[in-house]
Amino acid sequence: MKTMLPSSRWYRIIPIAFVTYSLAYLDRANFGFAAAGGMTEDLNITKGMASLLSSLFFLGYFFFQIPGARYAAHKSAKKLIFWSLILWGALAAATGMVSNTGTLIAVRFLLGVVESAVMPAMVILLSQWFTKAERSRANTFLILGNPVTVLWMSVLSGYLIDAYGWRWMFILQGLPGIVWAFVWWKIIDERPKDAKWLTPAEQKAVEDELQAEQQGIKPVKNYSEAFRSRPVILLCCQYFLWSLGVYGFVMWLPSIIKSAPDMDIVTTGWLSAIPYVLAIAGMLAASYFSDKTLNRPVFIWPFLLVAALAFLGIYLNGAGNFWLSFCLLVLAGGALYAPYGPFFAVITEILPRNVAGGAIGLINSMGALGSFVGAYLVGYLNGVTGNFDASYVLMAVAVFLAAVLTLTVMKSPETRRAGEA
Repeated sequence: MKTMLPSSRWYRIIPIAFVTYSLAYLDRANFGFAAAGGMTEDLNITKGMASLLSSLFFLGYFFFQIPGARYAAHKSAKKLIFWSLILWGALAAATGMVSNTGTLIAVRFLLGVVESAVMPAMVILLSQWFTKAERSRANTFLILGNPVTVLWMSVLSGYLIDAYGWRWMFILQGLPGIVWAFVWWKIIDERPKDAKWLTPAEQKAVEDELQAEQQGIKPVKNYSEAFRSRPVILLCCQYFLWSLGVYGFVMWLPSIIKSAPDMDIVTTGWLSAIPYVLAIAGMLAASYFSDKTLNRPVFIWPFLLVAALAFLGIYLNGAGNFWLSFCLLVLAGGALYAPYGPFFAVITEILPRNVAGGAIGLINSMGALGSFVGAYLVGYLNGVTGNFDASYVLMAVAVFLAAVLTLTVMKSPETRRAGEA
């Protein structure tokens, strides 16, 4: 008789992963609030330099994805994330202590470097605990740390800047990462066989199920072969374009809202949180039905198409109606985040375990490069044109192309079965 997989994995692994990724995400999103809350004036940062600074994090993030993912896959995700937590907590707090743009450039780049391993390492760790039928939900609970963090951070940052200034916002939001590193080390387990809270039968059931899933995946000899494969190349392009839209949105949303007449920083914080409420609901729904049907593409490309149309609608609306544009921003934000769980589930389902770590690192690094381009170009276009219209067109086109690539690279279960027949 087949042993049931233990439900205890969900409340022993997922909450820890969620908090860890939440703290990691905090430091890339609060920069937009500092820029809107006085940092650019205090440090005499030009509009061009502000665009570079907002995007530099992702450049550091881009370069170290693959080494981090390989280390996590072949050695220890637990150890890698422990040291990342300590280093990025310290660098995040140090952002509040800089006195010139040169130091800020170095800190922002290094912050991206030390955080670069967290996401792929987390995805790899979860793939060692949860099966194919569970993985989209597991990934979604992890990535929920992204919109949930921005939701409460948006409100809190507005109040912290209003009460204490942008420097103390960075310091107070950076220190928890250092403390959490030791909590992480104490209570997380690398694999089921390491977990003393599972019985030997439960450990074996999980390990056997995960091993059995690998039998149905076409073998890939090495990273070189995996990186040259058509699915990996197309997924890299898709995630680049998607991330361009996401981080053009995330990094500049506070500035977009703050530009409305008579808008203060506290109200900006509250309004900036609203898109992420819809994002959370969308992510939970998409991941649930994605795991139920195992039809990943249909829970990815339609959301991206909705986001592209929402950005186009904001452009067409122009400056005539702020609240209509804001409603479309909420819709775009929710739609951009909803597909994350199904997307990262796909990668571990089309590639064998020996190369999945590096492939995740490569795909995520291209996402980081897209984030760099999006954050920089949106800021640059805003500065050159004096409005956000060109940025909306850029994000609409990028996300639309990401939707098209999703249909190109990912097959529905019915299509896969027809191809195998």
